[in-house]
Amino acid sequence: MVVELPVVIDRSSPVPLYHQLAEQLTAMVEDGTLKPGDPFENELALAERLQLSRPTVRRAISELVSRGLLIRRRGVGTTVANQVVHRRDELTSLYEDLVRSGRTPSTEVLELRTDAIDEQAAEALGQPHDAPLVYIERLRSADNGPLAILRNWLAPEYADITAEDLTRDGLYALLRARGRQPVVAHQTIGARGTDARERRLLELGKSDPLLTMTRKAYDAAGVAVEFGDHCYRADQYAFDITVYER
Repeated sequence: MVVELPVVIDRSSPVPLYHQLAEQLTAMVEDGTLKPGDPFENELALAERLQLSRPTVRRAISELVSRGLLIRRRGVGTTVANQVVHRRDELTSLYEDLVRSGRTPSTEVLELRTDAIDEQAAEALGQPHDAPLVYIERLRSADNGPLAILRNWLAPEYADITAEDLTRDGLYALLRARGRQPVVAHQTIGARGTDARERRLLELGKSDPLLTMTRKAYDAAGVAVEFGDHCYRADQYAFDITVYER
């Protein structure tokens, strides 16, 4: 059953009408007023009820679709997507993001080596190109299934980290427990297709895209702490970044 949403539009505000609508709808998805799979109010009905133009309502709904919060399906209509994890512009781990959003993370350690040779990771960590690095590959899941494949490289000093540690806690928590606090990072965000192994692990179809992020994290002294190369299900993950005028 489609529920009429309690949206309030302030026509005296300088905030564009579509943005007011999009922000209120986003809040309803994030606070659980709109739940995964819920049918969404028809565009025309919403426009008439709120006395907005159809292009205004369409733009607001398109914004939520682009964020992965709503899904449009031919013959079905618009529904609320599976819960999306929003990584905001702060330095946190996926484990911490999931806990903060009220979800229960779980981890499967796919690979843990202490003799990995990787020139790109070594350069990012300020290590010799032939240094034996700690390599960790994990499958991170939440309540409704697999979410991301996380690949991380660490300096040799972290060779004591165990698979049990990684199953029990997030990587950044383990680093902090060893006296290394990541405080700043350089991230590159992108998107690409999947390979067969990624499709199997993340339960994706052949045409489903992946969000990607590479990250170099540093401590307060500017020393590299970790290098990561991660990929995420695009229908369950989004990056929220706030930009400011200089």
